[in-house]
Amino acid sequence: MLSWDDFEEKEVKPLPQTEIKSPLKEESKKSVSNDETISVASLDDLDIEAGLEDLEGASSRVDVDQKQMINCRADVNQLVPFKYDWAWQKYLDGSANHWMPQEINMTADVALWKSKDGLSEQERMIVMRNLGFFSTADSLVANNIVLSVYKHITNPECRQYLLRQALEEAIHTHAYQYVIESLGMDEGEIFNMYREVPSVAKKAAWALPFTQSLSNPDFKTGTTEDDKILLRNLIAFYCVLEGIFFYCGFTQILSMGNRNKMTGTSEQFQYILRDESMHVNFGIDMINQIKIENPELWDEEMQSTAREMILQGTQLEIEYAEDTMPNGILGMSAESMTEYLKFIANRRLTQIGLEEAFPKASNPFPWMSEIMDLRKEKNFFETRVIEYQTGGALSWD
Repeated sequence: MLSWDDFEEKEVKPLPQTEIKSPLKEESKKSVSNDETISVASLDDLDIEAGLEDLEGASSRVDVDQKQMINCRADVNQLVPFKYDWAWQKYLDGSANHWMPQEINMTADVALWKSKDGLSEQERMIVMRNLGFFSTADSLVANNIVLSVYKHITNPECRQYLLRQALEEAIHTHAYQYVIESLGMDEGEIFNMYREVPSVAKKAAWALPFTQSLSNPDFKTGTTEDDKILLRNLIAFYCVLEGIFFYCGFTQILSMGNRNKMTGTSEQFQYILRDESMHVNFGIDMINQIKIENPELWDEEMQSTAREMILQGTQLEIEYAEDTMPNGILGMSAESMTEYLKFIANRRLTQIGLEEAFPKASNPFPWMSEIMDLRKEKNFFETRVIEYQTGGALSWD
């Protein structure tokens, strides 16, 4: 039997170690050492005050009374103390409502879309036209926030919501892409409708100049005329593009859902409508706050311009309704949609302090108001309240 005792322990002497010096390593060490010395020395020379002056706004502690919506010199990097609690609350509400397109089942939509007798040609055209417009419109809104509006709004809690809105616009574009891919549509055809379909192209063409005027690198607020340019941009995007241009398409798609058609697509649009309703409310609050802080901007000329913009947007959306609904469909017609858009236009006008343009206009689709006024988690296609709490749960609070 083998035993470890049978082996005689012998001292094992290590081989002599010869240090091999590499001229490359030595040179590298010297280089690193020199670089580190230079780097540390440069940090010692930092002028803290100068660095703070380079930050946007003043470098002292911020008092809430110093905060302003535009042209504020207080440090915009200091989120608190809040001046506009409503802006922060909208950020919290938007974050609580977070959702993703893949959460929604599109199986029934795919089967219906592929079925020869599932949808009429006009219904198919409505789905495609709305995907074509919205896939572009939300990109336009996101670009306007990121490239134009954000840097000119000098209040940090409002900026916080603008960042949230930009994310939501990206999610909406994702949702349209998800629907288009799920249904096997020609992506090039859909995403180029804003160039190729006149009723879609005209709405995009109307909005683009307002972004371009602010995206000029030389543009700065601070004068009455330049501040008015910013105010016109906000009215264009919040009161018209998101506040009017979206409503014909939303109503059409949600009406399909009410008839148990394209239920997955309709559910995507319902989540999007919830987000967009909050965007519009935030934008209008921001517009009104700018008016309060800068009353000289809201002169007769500006009021006339704002009124004209909203009426132009209404007319463009009426033309879109006539293009997509030449005949009555889904319990709607171009005439009833025109009445609804005039009703919405009145609301946008009064929300920014202007008189109604269509005093006799009424809401022919009260079920749309019911959707937007929901206060509890509710299944869109049923009436029972669903008791659950998730980020993607529908809540209109």
